Amino acid sequence: MLLCAFWLTSWLSYQVAHTSLRDQIESNHLPLTSDTVYSEIQRDLLQPIFTSSLMAQDTFVRDWAISGENNAQPIIRYLDNIQQRYQTITSFFVSSHSGRYYHPSGIIKTISKDDPDDAWFYRVSQLPPSQEYEINIDYDTADNSRTTVFVNYKVFDFEEKLIGVTGVGLNVEFVKELIQLYQTRYQRSVYFIDALGNVTLSGTNYQGPRNISLRKGLATQATSVLSGAKNSYRFSEDGQQHYLNARYIPEFNWYLIVEQQDVPAIQDLKHTLWVNLSISLLVTVSMLIVANFTLGRYQRRLETLASTDKLTGIYNRQTFEGRLEQVIDIQHRANSPCSIIIFDIDHFKQVNDKYGHLVGDKALKKVAEITRQYIRQSDILCRWGGEEFIVLLPNCDALAALEVAEKIRLGVNQSEFEIEGNLITMSISCGIAQIKTHEILASLLVDRADKAMYRAKQNGRNRSVIAE
Repeated sequence: MLLCAFWLTSWLSYQVAHTSLRDQIESNHLPLTSDTVYSEIQRDLLQPIFTSSLMAQDTFVRDWAISGENNAQPIIRYLDNIQQRYQTITSFFVSSHSGRYYHPSGIIKTISKDDPDDAWFYRVSQLPPSQEYEINIDYDTADNSRTTVFVNYKVFDFEEKLIGVTGVGLNVEFVKELIQLYQTRYQRSVYFIDALGNVTLSGTNYQGPRNISLRKGLATQATSVLSGAKNSYRFSEDGQQHYLNARYIPEFNWYLIVEQQDVPAIQDLKHTLWVNLSISLLVTVSMLIVANFTLGRYQRRLETLASTDKLTGIYNRQTFEGRLEQVIDIQHRANSPCSIIIFDIDHFKQVNDKYGHLVGDKALKKVAEITRQYIRQSDILCRWGGEEFIVLLPNCDALAALEVAEKIRLGVNQSEFEIEGNLITMSISCGIAQIKTHEILASLLVDRADKAMYRAKQNGRNRSVIAE
């Protein structure tokens, strides 16, 4: 019960702390990180969109395109100035009328519907009126070895007729470095997905599939993420709990994803739980050991008090009777002899009357001590009552028991006790009886030994008599 109480208390405390920490991650920590990252994205990544918008609205660009593109140098210088001023890796203008691709380095090419590399231009040209630009990741036309994040902005004349597409480009590696910087700074995974769930940009350490619907734990929630039903999500993957915050960025038409696994604090909670349970187990086991030792010692003391004579420390009559019946039954089955000796201190009343009961009690203890000296380890000594003692001798016939009785009698008679400054001599009268084959009741054996003891008293005391 104690262990269960410790376990339940520790487990409930862990669950409350764990739930509270998870709720803080979902409702506070992740959204706050997402807001902070979004603010930095506005600073680092939305600038190219703003720049492309300025280029598309620039009166110079529109006037130059409308005038017939007679001289390419003005637009080339303009694009070079944009690239230098806003530190982009490229800037461009593609004319709808001539199909020429203008770049800071000159006219790169003339686009064609038959060229797959130019498909982006016709895709942007056909965007709905409400969508003025798109962001795509593609190879740079000016440098095919370089992957670039392009902001493609439609350019209209003053009558809202499409006259071209302009924009700037950012190095993908630069964007990835920014994402990696966010991840390092906030200790969370940061990546972008498009409206179909495809991972468009991520840090170098992103190891997941290229579409969130293919992730084991997130597959069932991918639709909810993309619909913007809510911002915070929780899922399990490879035995780890993951927390995810999704935020739609309309300028990119992408979703910013901030994700993290179980925080170290949750691992610390688990560690603390196991430590608490271990301590609880240790405390419980220690208490059980102490309780067992204390109760065992108390129980043994009670058993001793219940089975022994308080004055002499030998068996009392109640315990002896039980042992006597057991020994008699064993001796009958083994067909072995068994005897008892009953003896009584002669004229013990005179000792009490002359010296007092305290001296008499000490005399009884002395007699018990002398008796122990002459009996075997297997023999059982009992205070039968008052000044009367009984000795049970298994595997011992009457004659052998008589020898033991005589040793005890002589030991008592020849001892001079000095008690409370008084020299006292005592004698005992012994009755010996051997169990008979047909004698099953212990009371019959005791009765015969008792009668033999009284015959010893009648014959002058200080002697031993064998029962008939």
